[in-house]
Amino acid sequence: MIIKDAKFLMSNTKVELCPAPDKPEYAFIGRSNVGKSSLINMLTEQKGLAKTSASPGKTQLINHFLINEQWYLVDLPGYGYAKVSKDSRDSWRRMINYYMQHRENLTCVFVLIDSRHEPLKQDLEFLEYLGKVGVPFVIVFTKTDKQSGPKTDSTIAAYKRKLLETWEELPRIFLTSSASRHGRDEILAFIDEVNAQMQK
Repeated sequence: MIIKDAKFLMSNTKVELCPAPDKPEYAFIGRSNVGKSSLINMLTEQKGLAKTSASPGKTQLINHFLINEQWYLVDLPGYGYAKVSKDSRDSWRRMINYYMQHRENLTCVFVLIDSRHEPLKQDLEFLEYLGKVGVPFVIVFTKTDKQSGPKTDSTIAAYKRKLLETWEELPRIFLTSSASRHGRDEILAFIDEVNAQMQK
Protein backbone atom coordinates (compact mmCIF):
# COMPACT_ATOMS: atom_id res chain seq x y z
CA MET A 1 0.00 0.00 0.00
CA ILE A 2 1.17 3.50 -0.87
CA ILE A 3 -0.16 6.21 1.44
CA LYS A 4 -0.89 9.19 -0.77
CA ASP A 5 -2.96 11.15 1.70
CA ALA A 6 -3.23 11.15 5.50
CA LYS A 7 -5.10 13.85 7.34
CA PHE A 8 -6.31 14.54 10.85
CA LEU A 9 -10.11 14.64 11.07
CA MET A 10 -11.16 15.10 14.70
CA SER A 11 -10.60 14.38 18.39
CA ASN A 12 -13.34 13.60 20.88
CA THR A 13 -14.33 11.46 23.87
CA LYS A 14 -17.66 10.20 22.55
CA VAL A 15 -18.15 7.40 20.05
CA GLU A 16 -21.36 9.09 18.86
CA LEU A 17 -19.30 12.06 17.64
CA CYS A 18 -16.79 9.95 15.70
CA PRO A 19 -16.88 10.13 11.88
CA ALA A 20 -19.65 8.23 10.11
CA PRO A 21 -18.88 4.47 10.35
CA ASP A 22 -18.71 4.10 6.59
CA LYS A 23 -15.07 3.00 6.21
CA PRO A 24 -12.87 0.30 7.78
CA GLU A 25 -11.30 1.52 11.03
CA TYR A 26 -7.96 0.46 12.53
CA ALA A 27 -7.27 1.55 16.12
CA PHE A 28 -3.81 1.82 17.70
CA ILE A 29 -3.46 1.46 21.46
CA GLY A 30 -0.81 0.53 24.02
CA ARG A 31 0.74 1.42 27.33
CA SER A 32 1.79 5.03 27.76
CA ASN A 33 5.16 5.77 26.15
CA VAL A 34 5.11 2.65 23.95
CA GLY A 35 5.93 4.73 20.85
CA LYS A 36 2.42 4.88 19.40
CA SER A 37 2.56 8.38 17.91
CA SER A 38 6.00 7.71 16.42
CA LEU A 39 4.71 4.50 14.82
CA ILE A 40 1.65 6.26 13.34
CA ASN A 41 3.87 9.01 11.93
CA MET A 42 6.23 6.39 10.49
CA LEU A 43 3.37 4.45 8.85
CA THR A 44 1.87 7.58 7.28
CA GLU A 45 5.25 9.20 6.52
CA GLN A 46 4.08 12.41 8.16
CA LYS A 47 6.32 13.55 10.98
CA GLY A 48 3.79 15.61 12.92
CA LEU A 49 0.53 13.82 12.12
CA ALA A 50 0.19 12.20 15.57
CA LYS A 51 1.57 14.40 18.33
CA THR A 52 4.53 12.85 20.12
CA SER A 53 5.44 13.87 23.65
CA ALA A 54 8.24 13.29 26.14
CA SER A 55 5.63 13.02 28.90
CA PRO A 56 3.64 9.76 28.86
CA GLY A 57 -0.15 9.84 28.87
CA LYS A 58 -0.46 12.81 26.49
CA THR A 59 -3.17 11.30 24.27
CA GLN A 60 -6.44 11.60 26.17
CA LEU A 61 -8.86 11.59 23.25
CA ILE A 62 -10.04 9.38 20.39
CA ASN A 63 -8.12 10.84 17.43
CA HIS A 64 -9.33 10.03 13.91
CA PHE A 65 -7.19 10.25 10.78
CA LEU A 66 -8.43 9.60 7.24
CA ILE A 67 -6.01 7.61 5.08
CA ASN A 68 -6.21 7.69 1.26
CA GLU A 69 -9.88 8.71 1.64
CA GLN A 70 -10.48 4.95 2.15
CA TRP A 71 -9.98 4.00 5.81
CA TYR A 72 -9.66 5.45 9.28
CA LEU A 73 -6.62 5.22 11.51
CA VAL A 74 -7.46 5.89 15.17
CA ASP A 75 -4.99 6.95 17.83
CA LEU A 76 -6.41 5.90 21.22
CA PRO A 77 -5.25 7.05 24.68
CA GLY A 78 -2.49 4.97 26.24
CA TYR A 79 -3.13 2.89 29.34
CA GLY A 80 -1.13 2.04 32.43
CA TYR A 81 0.35 5.43 33.31
CA ALA A 82 0.66 5.53 37.10
CA LYS A 83 0.69 9.32 37.51
CA VAL A 84 -2.83 9.67 36.10
CA SER A 85 -5.53 9.94 38.77
CA LYS A 86 -7.92 7.06 39.50
CA ASP A 87 -10.82 9.15 38.14
CA SER A 88 -8.91 9.65 34.88
CA ARG A 89 -8.17 5.93 34.65
CA ASP A 90 -11.83 5.06 35.26
CA SER A 91 -12.93 7.61 32.68
CA TRP A 92 -10.44 6.16 30.17
CA ARG A 93 -11.72 2.64 30.87
CA ARG A 94 -15.34 3.63 30.28
CA MET A 95 -14.49 5.49 27.07
CA ILE A 96 -12.41 2.64 25.65
CA ASN A 97 -14.94 -0.02 26.67
CA TYR A 98 -17.71 1.88 24.93
CA TYR A 99 -15.59 2.51 21.83
CA MET A 100 -14.48 -1.13 21.53
CA GLN A 101 -17.99 -2.50 21.93
CA HIS A 102 -20.03 0.06 20.00
CA ARG A 103 -17.89 1.33 17.14
CA GLU A 104 -19.51 -0.77 14.42
CA ASN A 105 -16.84 -0.26 11.73
CA LEU A 106 -13.90 -1.12 14.03
CA THR A 107 -12.04 -3.62 11.88
CA CYS A 108 -8.90 -4.40 13.89
CA VAL A 109 -7.06 -3.15 16.97
CA PHE A 110 -3.28 -2.86 16.85
CA VAL A 111 -2.04 -3.46 20.41
CA LEU A 112 1.43 -1.96 20.78
CA ILE A 113 3.87 -3.59 23.20
CA ASP A 114 7.39 -2.40 24.02
CA SER A 115 9.69 -5.21 22.86
CA ARG A 116 12.20 -4.41 25.62
CA HIS A 117 9.98 -5.63 28.46
CA GLU A 118 8.99 -9.10 29.56
CA PRO A 119 5.21 -9.79 29.62
CA LEU A 120 3.47 -7.11 31.66
CA LYS A 121 0.21 -7.68 33.51
CA GLN A 122 -1.55 -4.66 32.01
CA ASP A 123 -0.74 -5.70 28.44
CA LEU A 124 -1.86 -9.28 29.05
CA GLU A 125 -5.08 -8.11 30.73
CA PHE A 126 -5.88 -5.82 27.83
CA LEU A 127 -5.36 -8.64 25.31
CA GLU A 128 -7.66 -10.86 27.40
CA TYR A 129 -10.26 -8.09 27.45
CA LEU A 130 -10.23 -7.82 23.63
CA GLY A 131 -10.71 -11.57 23.41
CA LYS A 132 -13.68 -11.43 25.79
CA VAL A 133 -15.46 -8.66 23.87
CA GLY A 134 -14.65 -10.33 20.54
CA VAL A 135 -12.67 -7.51 18.92
CA PRO A 136 -10.14 -8.66 16.28
CA PHE A 137 -6.60 -7.58 17.15
CA VAL A 138 -2.95 -7.99 16.25
CA ILE A 139 0.15 -7.36 18.38
CA VAL A 140 2.81 -4.86 17.34
CA PHE A 141 6.13 -5.03 19.16
CA THR A 142 7.77 -1.58 19.08
CA LYS A 143 11.30 -0.21 19.55
CA THR A 144 13.06 -3.31 18.22
CA ASP A 145 16.01 -1.13 17.15
CA LYS A 146 16.83 -0.38 20.80
CA GLN A 147 18.07 -3.91 21.60
CA SER A 148 19.50 -7.05 20.01
CA GLY A 149 17.46 -9.40 17.84
CA PRO A 150 17.81 -12.32 20.31
CA LYS A 151 16.47 -10.11 23.15
CA THR A 152 13.42 -9.20 21.04
CA ASP A 153 12.92 -12.86 20.12
CA SER A 154 13.06 -13.77 23.81
CA THR A 155 10.37 -11.19 24.69
CA ILE A 156 8.07 -12.41 21.92
CA ALA A 157 8.55 -16.04 22.93
CA ALA A 158 7.64 -15.14 26.52
CA TYR A 159 4.45 -13.41 25.37
CA LYS A 160 3.52 -16.37 23.20
CA ARG A 161 3.97 -18.76 26.13
CA LYS A 162 1.77 -16.56 28.33
CA LEU A 163 -0.95 -16.21 25.70
CA LEU A 164 -1.03 -19.92 24.94
CA GLU A 165 -1.98 -20.54 28.57
CA THR A 166 -5.46 -19.22 27.73
CA TRP A 167 -5.63 -18.87 23.92
CA GLU A 168 -5.95 -21.68 21.41
CA GLU A 169 -4.64 -19.55 18.57
CA LEU A 170 -2.14 -16.70 18.62
CA PRO A 171 -2.88 -13.35 16.99
CA ARG A 172 -0.79 -11.99 14.13
CA ILE A 173 2.45 -10.44 15.38
CA PHE A 174 4.44 -7.57 13.84
CA LEU A 175 7.92 -6.31 14.78
CA THR A 176 8.52 -2.59 14.27
CA SER A 177 10.97 0.24 14.68
CA SER A 178 9.90 3.81 14.02
CA ALA A 179 13.56 4.79 13.67
CA SER A 180 14.48 2.23 10.99
CA ARG A 181 10.92 1.96 9.51
CA HIS A 182 11.09 -1.79 10.07
CA GLY A 183 7.64 -3.40 9.89
CA ARG A 184 6.01 -0.57 7.93
CA ASP A 185 5.46 -2.52 4.71
CA GLU A 186 4.14 -5.57 6.59
CA ILE A 187 1.54 -3.58 8.57
CA LEU A 188 0.33 -1.64 5.53
CA ALA A 189 0.13 -4.85 3.47
CA PHE A 190 -1.97 -6.42 6.24
CA ILE A 191 -4.38 -3.46 6.27
CA ASP A 192 -4.56 -3.57 2.47
CA GLU A 193 -5.36 -7.28 2.59
CA VAL A 194 -8.13 -6.84 5.21
CA ASN A 195 -9.65 -3.91 3.28
CA ALA A 196 -9.70 -6.03 0.11
CA GLN A 197 -11.43 -8.89 1.93
CA MET A 198 -14.09 -6.51 3.25
CA GLN A 199 -14.91 -5.31 -0.27
CA LYS A 200 -15.65 -8.82 -1.53
